[in-house]
Amino acid sequence: MHAPISPAILADLRRPRPYPAVSVLLPTHRREPDNAQDAVRLRNLLEEAKDAVHNDPEVSRADRIDVIGQLDQALGEVDLVHAEDGLAIFAAPGEHQVWTLARTVPARVLLAQTFLTRNLVAAHVANQPFWVLALSADVATMWSGTKGRAPEQFTGTFPVRRVPEDFDPEREERIGDTPSTFNDERTRQFLREVTESAGVVVAADPRPMYVVGESEALAALDDAGKLVKEAAGLITQGGLAEGPAEALRQALATAAGTRAQEEVAGVLSELDDARSRKAFAGGVDEVWQSVAEARVALVAIEDGYRTTVRDDGDHLVPAASGDRGARDDIVDEIAEQALDTGARVRFVPDGELADVGHVAAVLRY
Repeated sequence: MHAPISPAILADLRRPRPYPAVSVLLPTHRREPDNAQDAVRLRNLLEEAKDAVHNDPEVSRADRIDVIGQLDQALGEVDLVHAEDGLAIFAAPGEHQVWTLARTVPARVLLAQTFLTRNLVAAHVANQPFWVLALSADVATMWSGTKGRAPEQFTGTFPVRRVPEDFDPEREERIGDTPSTFNDERTRQFLREVTESAGVVVAADPRPMYVVGESEALAALDDAGKLVKEAAGLITQGGLAEGPAEALRQALATAAGTRAQEEVAGVLSELDDARSRKAFAGGVDEVWQSVAEARVALVAIEDGYRTTVRDDGDHLVPAASGDRGARDDIVDEIAEQALDTGARVRFVPDGELADVGHVAAVLRY
């Protein structure tokens, strides 16, 4: 399984591949008895994918052998014991990837020149990703968090460690004490490095960031740069710079929950204002048409909303899964297309948009 999804990863997944780029999607289950048949369904879908590759006249013998081998390798990497709500397997000549999603997907096999990424895009947005900067006097760590999960430690430019100060017994004897933990120049330099490193991370993958540390550490970091002022929330609690992840999750719970409620309230307020300005679209058909015309500034979707439709030429109309032309993940299509046109996409709790068809949009014009 891969690390958390980022904009850079999504961009790489969406680039063209040598044909065939195979996408295999499977809804999975976290608990018994629903998960009992997941392994069988996965093997059946992979066999369907292999048959499609084997029987496609546009696929060369070498690529056929390669891609079928990549699918076999991917199967060996799937961990259904720790399954979430969806699974995506991508395979192309020379590569394969396995992704687990905290959002359900329709069962599907697709051969194309790009991977089918809209379900990953929607899952990434729905998971409400954020950063956590955990700070002590000696070390700063960065963590990648999503809704409902313990954060995972981010490596690369982190951790940032303070250069140890040489012990000077003569100095200590002269002044009678050691300097304050956050007032010496080495610590100030350390905090400047933390600020710069965190800025690089957030610039590459913009998300809200929470800062965790003792009050003295937060005050010193505030003096070092803009991280504290721009933080989504401050958690005054020490001893968490090295984790553990579950302790960080618990420390963040209140602040993250409050921020999520405020964001939902803000989205609903924007929708109400759009209605009064007649710049509002509601329901899957109306929102889809507005997104296709790149007229949307904000799309709001209920967390659990799913629907199957088909295009009758003028509108999207209800359909049954398996019908000719049925689109089982139209909601995820809307999310991906909206993001591609520069719109914001926000997920809100189920029931918040029940009176407008479970999906709504603020229009630019």
